[in-house]
Amino acid sequence: MGEDLSGLSVKDLQHLENQLEVSLKGVRTKKEQILTDEIKELNHKVSLKGHLIHQETLELYKKVDLIHQQNTELQKKIYGTREANEASRISHPNYTFNNGYDLHAPVRLQLSQPQPPKYNAPAKSMKL
Repeated sequence: MGEDLSGLSVKDLQHLENQLEVSLKGVRTKKEQILTDEIKELNHKVSLKGHLIHQETLELYKKVDLIHQQNTELQKKIYGTREANEASRISHPNYTFNNGYDLHAPVRLQLSQPQPPKYNAPAKSMKL
């Protein structure tokens, strides 16, 4: 590239240089416009995704609240009104869960009946 420039005059070279600068400016302007459009499009997509995630989060909170209400109703049926209200106040959901290892691991929950405490009575009493 540039091998055919040896026969050009200074004026021709200056004209060619000006043409190259104008062309280069046009290329840079076009590149800047394309990048700006891509950034706007990506920001729009991120905004939409953020909105969708927010909506999904709200739906999950509603589901957790519904499950909490159902759990309270089950406790009322099992323990009676007073104990269920106390248990509900004590165990209000925190909306967070962590298994301590993998944040994306599946969690399996299971309802079970409360077990009475087991007391180990001494086999024989000691005489003093």
